Amino acid sequence: MSSAESSSAGPAVPAALAAEPVAPAAPARSALILAFTAIYLIWGSTYLAIRVGVATLPPFLMAGVRFLIAGALLFTYLKLRGAAWPTRTQWRANTIIGTFLLLGGNGTVVWAEQFVPSGITALLIGIGPLFIVLTEWAWPGGSRPSAITMGALLLGFVGVAWLAAPWESSAHGALHLGGVLAILVGCLCWGIGSIYSRHAKHGATPAMASALQMLGGSAMLLLTAAWHGDFAAFSFARVEPRAWFALFYLIGVGSLIGFSTFVWLMKHAPPARVATYAYVNPIVAVFLGWLLLGEPITSRTLVASAIIVAAVAIITAQKAHARK
Repeated sequence: MSSAESSSAGPAVPAALAAEPVAPAAPARSALILAFTAIYLIWGSTYLAIRVGVATLPPFLMAGVRFLIAGALLFTYLKLRGAAWPTRTQWRANTIIGTFLLLGGNGTVVWAEQFVPSGITALLIGIGPLFIVLTEWAWPGGSRPSAITMGALLLGFVGVAWLAAPWESSAHGALHLGGVLAILVGCLCWGIGSIYSRHAKHGATPAMASALQMLGGSAMLLLTAAWHGDFAAFSFARVEPRAWFALFYLIGVGSLIGFSTFVWLMKHAPPARVATYAYVNPIVAVFLGWLLLGEPITSRTLVASAIIVAAVAIITAQKAHARK
């Protein structure tokens, strides 16, 4: 979805890691502002980094190595600070969450970016909150969305259909159908993982949960890489220097800062507010894709993005009103 990452984002690391001994009941407003700034800017830039990386790195192998290294570094940091060894329940619950978020949510997106431009990928993932609404509805005890929310859901999918244009050939602007479907599956998996993470009672702190999710998710990604043939396809000689830079960026900024901050926010902020990253990430991604990779911005892209963002805005506003 991933899902897939600047000096302004730097202070978000202590916000996520400081919760290790005891998660604060009411985080400071400045910490929340820094955390939201981090996921807005960082995750918007990761789509570009993924696009650069998969040009010469096998997709699932790149994603697996990214989260394995990031998870191991975070886990080691927490243990050096005196964190208790995770229980079997904590390992199991967070491996399940990591599988949905990182294999299902991020791995499918990494694979899709071999065929779909980074900016378009971010726009498609912008409908992620729609899948979160549907997941909440389907969850035991979930409530039926309002008529306005259902209308916004339909509006969002109209925007996706207009953007993908499956009725046209690729020569006339249609996107790679397999890539689009993979991104939508990633959105669904991210929604399931996000809602499950709020209901799972495993007792791990946000920082430790982030580390366990990255370690468990990376294991699933590497197993998928073996099945997909990524290890056999990998060659050091073929990997471009900028692909290595993209991988290091995804590990250090995208995962250690971005993903850890997302996990922290899911524990300390309402899901509807966290979901506002879906407004900003596509704008950042489309701009960076145009600026650095020369990805085109067409009238179809602008119209479809306006429809998708409007749908997400309506849903988020409805959820915030309902919670009040």
